[in-house]
Amino acid sequence: MKISARNALPGTISTVTRGAVNSEVDLSLKGGEQVVAIITNTSIDSLGLKEGKSAYAIFKASSVMMAKDLRTGQLSARNILNGTIRKIQDGAVNCEVTLKLAGGSEVVSIITKESVKSLGLKTGDSASAVIKASNVMIGVDH
Repeated sequence: MKISARNALPGTISTVTRGAVNSEVDLSLKGGEQVVAIITNTSIDSLGLKEGKSAYAIFKASSVMMAKDLRTGQLSARNILNGTIRKIQDGAVNCEVTLKLAGGSEVVSIITKESVKSLGLKTGDSASAVIKASNVMIGVDH
């Protein structure tokens, strides 16, 4: 699977909750973290998604917000992944922030240089990656 999205986190589907048009897919990452995706029932069927199947949580770096001192339940976003900032690459306007999760997976975020400054983000800091469930795609190997 080759994709342009910077984040493709491997895991196993733990739950599929079907709705009338969309379904909620819960994916357990290799390190135990949970990622929730909202995708269409058509996609569920075409990918053959079911509990226990290996899959990837896929999302663009530009869809990842960063936060400090954030706890689950403080936002409506379903995905709050806590970790340690491994790297910050400065650009003219934006920065690429790489967050290492406790289980070893890495999440890449593209945020403004001003946001890095206002949050006081530094390598080694604890931080959270925040991703709306509607921004998460699910991928599977052929």
